[in-house]
Amino acid sequence: MKIGLFLTNQQHLGTDMVVALDEQVRMVHHARDHGWDSLFSGQHYLNEGDNQQLQIVPFLARLIPEAGDMEVGLGVLLLNLHNPVYTAETVASLDVIARGRLIFGVGLGYREVEFDAFGVPRGQRASRFEAYLELVKRLWTEDEVSFEDEVCRLDRVTMNLRPVQTPHPPIWIAANHDRAIQRAARLGLPWFVNPHATEATLARQMETYREGCAAAGTPLPDVRPAVKEIFCARTRAEALELAGPFLSAKYRDYAKWGQDKAMPDDESFDLAFDELLRDRFVLGSPDDCYAALAPYRDALDVNHLIVRTHWAGMPADVALSSMQLLSDELLPALRTG
Repeated sequence: MKIGLFLTNQQHLGTDMVVALDEQVRMVHHARDHGWDSLFSGQHYLNEGDNQQLQIVPFLARLIPEAGDMEVGLGVLLLNLHNPVYTAETVASLDVIARGRLIFGVGLGYREVEFDAFGVPRGQRASRFEAYLELVKRLWTEDEVSFEDEVCRLDRVTMNLRPVQTPHPPIWIAANHDRAIQRAARLGLPWFVNPHATEATLARQMETYREGCAAAGTPLPDVRPAVKEIFCARTRAEALELAGPFLSAKYRDYAKWGQDKAMPDDESFDLAFDELLRDRFVLGSPDDCYAALAPYRDALDVNHLIVRTHWAGMPADVALSSMQLLSDELLPALRTG
């Protein structure tokens, strides 16, 4: 199993973002120096409430030189918000900066404020996502590309800048809802499993994904990635005390933003933290965390686990204490099974 770090590029309004960036560099150095395999971060625009966020492309470009030989991933780029030429050239540039170690994670998004800001109309969001993903791949691989919609007009153009990886960087599709998971299966691409759903929901959805791959005649991809909210301390009580306030605040924001409305099975984040935690997050001692992650390795067959162990407002030293335990005790156990 590969182990990755998901870096929180979102901070509270009172945070000094330069100091926060230096703290993120410390986390990258820890992951690099302790054998972690990958580094990811996410994207949102027009953060609401007590939140501000560095944009993913310059953020990762800054961190790539600090990451050594780690893979670096967009986790994820909101594909249908962006002009596809911008996406193709920008991601190719990142792959060059990463020396061919970039993973191109993409998602549809769910926030109306973002769709409205970028002029993505209702009824076209999923179709635009698919069309733009295909167009980006064509720009990377074809010598002459034509395309036209209300956003982009191309007349026999050639994109001279190509990614280092051929034919292109690996593409992962993040998905919460069954329809999006079926889309990933139909396209024959890895489903980038979300950290939001319960274990029972994910197990059902993994069957949906496998059935979708079989129906489309596409083999199950070799890479099966997932993001998990994980905090490791010496005891479960200590983990809850250190991480609980920051993780629960994150999901209160998700509830305000409507993230749970994009979830299946009527899942809601508007719950007491004890109930929200159940079968969803992994907080505890190294042994607790190992036991809680066993179903993801075994039943879900996850083989690239991306760990988020830091949330807005959490002091960097607290997150690094979790990373140290993960590095020393949990990661070796997960890799050997």
